[in-house]
Amino acid sequence: MLTKLTRPYIFAHRGASAHAPENTLAAFELAFRQGAQAIEFDVKLTADRQVIIHHDRTLERTTNGSGPVAEHTLAELRALDAGGWFSEQSRGEKIPTLEEVFEALGGKIFMNVELTNYATPGDGLVDEVAQVVKRQRMEEGIMFSSFSAANLARARRLLPGVACGYLLDGGAPWRKRLEGSFIRMEAEHPWMEDATAAAVEKAHRRGRRMHVWTVNEAAEMRRLRSIGVDGIFTDDPPLGLDVFVNGHG
Repeated sequence: MLTKLTRPYIFAHRGASAHAPENTLAAFELAFRQGAQAIEFDVKLTADRQVIIHHDRTLERTTNGSGPVAEHTLAELRALDAGGWFSEQSRGEKIPTLEEVFEALGGKIFMNVELTNYATPGDGLVDEVAQVVKRQRMEEGIMFSSFSAANLARARRLLPGVACGYLLDGGAPWRKRLEGSFIRMEAEHPWMEDATAAAVEKAHRRGRRMHVWTVNEAAEMRRLRSIGVDGIFTDDPPLGLDVFVNGHG
């Protein structure tokens, strides 16, 4: 459960993505070794309905593949290089499955699972993720997040004991904020420029924690710590631990 995290804390955004290729086991394991209290990653469905870890709708930016993720099978995706774009030393890293991440780090570090089927909202991603969570008995080791209120509502029905956090774009319109007010959730995840002392106070009055994305500058970490933000998403766990968690600098 989210209550396992003692404030303040950091989520390693897509793993230690400033130091290793994002959304790979290498990035998640490095974040754990660096001392991050939690990791964050993005889940999508393959053409054969396997749950994998990948951010973009398409493959070009972080692999040597091309085209939409949803049009490839797991075997096709596993044949790709997901690390060479980052560095020569990372060449050969693979796109991991959700099951592999749970098996490697379940029980060692808390996990934020972002449900990112924004381009394919009717694909049944949430149901498939819920099955993996149940199979791996990870209900107490994760939270869900999404920009989609429908995703979180579905996740809440399938796994009522798992914490949920609503992601908000910068300057999110009132309608999107209203959608989130109808879902029981444990956290709000606003863009950093929307995180104010008043917003933190309002979230806390509602019994919600506030986790802010994506914070990679020390000055912003200091500001967010000073107004009582509970956690941040950062690409740089060592910096986040030093400045945001420990209050140095």
